[in-house]
Amino acid sequence: MFDALGISGTGMGVHQKWMDALSDNIANVNTVRPTSESAFRARWVVAQSIEDGGTGQGVRVAGIELGSQAGRLVYSPDHPLADAKGYVRMPDIDMAEQMSDLILAQRGYQMNIASLDRVRASYQAAIQMGRG
Repeated sequence: MFDALGISGTGMGVHQKWMDALSDNIANVNTVRPTSESAFRARWVVAQSIEDGGTGQGVRVAGIELGSQAGRLVYSPDHPLADAKGYVRMPDIDMAEQMSDLILAQRGYQMNIASLDRVRASYQAAIQMGRG
């Protein structure tokens, strides 16, 4: 039963990191940089299962991958950061994809909380049975 608590905790941790990365991406979707600089690089969380002799012990963040530093060039001649040709550099982030992933991350986090609540309720029921 205690393993289930730990496994749910690892899932919650990974989903929290995923939501943090997605929030950062969404917050920077309109970040403008001069063409001489790199674009904001999207963050992608890489999750990995934790194995213990063939049995799963949860998940962990194995790393963070970064998106393209080239981003995309946008013609905006009136922007103060525009180059001589009128271009600025923006991140190559798809807002619809980020929002869909954010919903998935939130639901995953919620499912881990629900699992944690069920394990806690089972543990409390076992204690009550031991007292009775």
